[in-house]
Formats: sequence, structure tokens, C-alpha cells
Amino acid sequence: MNLTEYLDTEQILYELVPHKPAYTAEQLARVENLPAPQIAKTVVVEADGRFFLCVLPADRKLDFLALQKHLKANQVRLVDEDQMALLFLDAEVGAEPPFGNLYNLPTLLDKSLAKNKEISFLAGTHNASIHMQIEDYLRLVQPTILKFSYPAQTERDLDPYFFDPFSNNPFLL
Repeated sequence: MNLTEYLDTEQILYELVPHKPAYTAEQLARVENLPAPQIAKTVVVEADGRFFLCVLPADRKLDFLALQKHLKANQVRLVDEDQMALLFLDAEVGAEPPFGNLYNLPTLLDKSLAKNKEISFLAGTHNASIHMQIEDYLRLVQPTILKFSYPAQTERDLDPYFFDPFSNNPFLL
């Protein structure tokens, strides 16, 4: 069952929005003209041999040390694209929806995203996204809510080689 079929079966109100391709959550925020803290990005990590789907706002980065402490793990690492393709057979790599329950993955939701009224995310493709109420998302996914991110802007400001072709500001580095 794909994501929209699942949402329809659960009688969830959502909006499926086609758009030009977005390959990162930050790009999705710009393409849809939505605040980055409302856009959910999914990151899969492996902690001591177990996979976890981490969901955090587009404008934040994963805090591996915090995850390691929360999960009481010796090692936490990102899952590579080949593993992602095997875990999410019905989604394009990089456009995985934040529904670990559909993929038998425990879902961790960053506390900063849980404060929103709405959540938006890529719908398994780089060309469409879904907007829905956070309370519906929480009810369906039942994620573990933890604090495991930090603001991305601080790191990006320090990187002189950062370039985003989707940025509206051609002088932004």
C-alpha cells in the first residue's frame, strides 16, 4: 500500500501538491513557499545494527551525539543510498516519506517539528509533496518524540563552498 492509499484508507485529510522537482527539504520549502520549520525531512540512521527513521525540520541538522545517547547506542551512522533504496521500494531515493510504520522502521520525530500545526514532506517522489495536520501524522505514525537536531543555518554560514541552485538569492553562499 502506498502512502496516499494509506492516508485515504485512514480517512486523513491531506493535500497532494505537484511541483517542480525538489531534492532536499530546504528546496521543497522554497519551491512551495513554505516555512522551513514546517517541512519534514527524513533521514535513516543505523544504530548498533538497527535502523531508525528520523524526521526533523528542513532547517535543522541531525545531532548524532544526541541520537547516540537517546538510543543508548555505541555507534550511529547514516544509511547510504543503496540501503535506502532497499528499505523504501516504493519511493525515489531522497524523497522517502516520514512514515516509518509503513516500512517497519521505528520513527523518531524531532521535538521542534512536533510543535507545528501542519507538516509537509515529499510524497515518495521529488515532484510532489503532502501537507497534513501534525495531529493526524502523530496519530498514524506514533513516533517517539525526542530532541536530536540543531539549527542548520549556523553550519551553512560557515561553509564558503555551499551553493544551492534553488536559492532565490544568487549571492547566497
